[in-house]
Amino acid sequence: MTITQLKYVLAVAEHKNFTKAAEKTFVTQPTLSMQIQKLEEELDIQIFDRSKKPIELTAVGNKIVNQARSIVNEAERMQDVVDQEKGFIGGEFKLGIIPTVMPTLLPMFLRNFTNKYPKVQLNIEELTTDEIISKITDGHLDAAIAATPLYHEKIKERVLYYEPFVGYIPPSHRLSEKKKIERTDLDIEDILLLEDGHCFRDGVINLCKSSKLNGNDSFQLQSGSFETLIKLSDEGLGMTLLPYLNTSDVSEAQKGNLRYFTDPPPAREVSIIYSKSELKMQIINALYDLIAAVVRGAIAFQDVKIIPPTK
Repeated sequence: MTITQLKYVLAVAEHKNFTKAAEKTFVTQPTLSMQIQKLEEELDIQIFDRSKKPIELTAVGNKIVNQARSIVNEAERMQDVVDQEKGFIGGEFKLGIIPTVMPTLLPMFLRNFTNKYPKVQLNIEELTTDEIISKITDGHLDAAIAATPLYHEKIKERVLYYEPFVGYIPPSHRLSEKKKIERTDLDIEDILLLEDGHCFRDGVINLCKSSKLNGNDSFQLQSGSFETLIKLSDEGLGMTLLPYLNTSDVSEAQKGNLRYFTDPPPAREVSIIYSKSELKMQIINALYDLIAAVVRGAIAFQDVKIIPPTK
């Protein structure tokens, strides 16, 4: 049994196809198939049910894959130990970022990070929170930036910053005359929301559920982007809430529609998250230090009230 064989098994388990797995591991399909067959003969089991399309794991194959993932992670940890001992920060690093954070955060740190750590090959994906959790636990992401807390037993969270909510209120709205708004001003029935699957939506719903004006949770207008929500709001279809960093993207004319909350403002917690196996910690620490310094300097609010996501 070799680490290489186990990596081939993990590739086939992920892609459910020998040809695709061979492409991803940069070997020929016959080589990959032969190595997996040798492992199966050595263990005297069948890891894959090749009669199914797509290929499926057998019952014992599922157990083998879980163990293989642990073994491969531990093998990679040895390289991490060497890298940390040498003070080396480099190599491939797979980072996921949720959609409501990526457009504003990425431009704030990416150039600085790549200039400071040119030997790190960052592969960045925009993913939902559910996709991030799945990929971290499966070993397909090294870390991610997401709204927390997540309460996941296999994932560690390290808070980067707290980002306040800001109201975007058009002139026709009932709250437009207020200089500052309060949580109790909010009514879920006239707030435009992101589509299902966005964690920021959950934070807004939680915020409104604690409001004295809480409605019946019937939402008629939803969108996949803050830009669309702002346009709908400008058409008089309701107000919306934005993460603080997104307010820098509104036009000068639209800035007059922004309304900040009375202190302490409600906010979301944004963290860098990673597996409890703690692989590639030298890169995670480097990302944390740079992002936290840049973003905390950009957010003027110091005293915020966290609105946890719905569990």
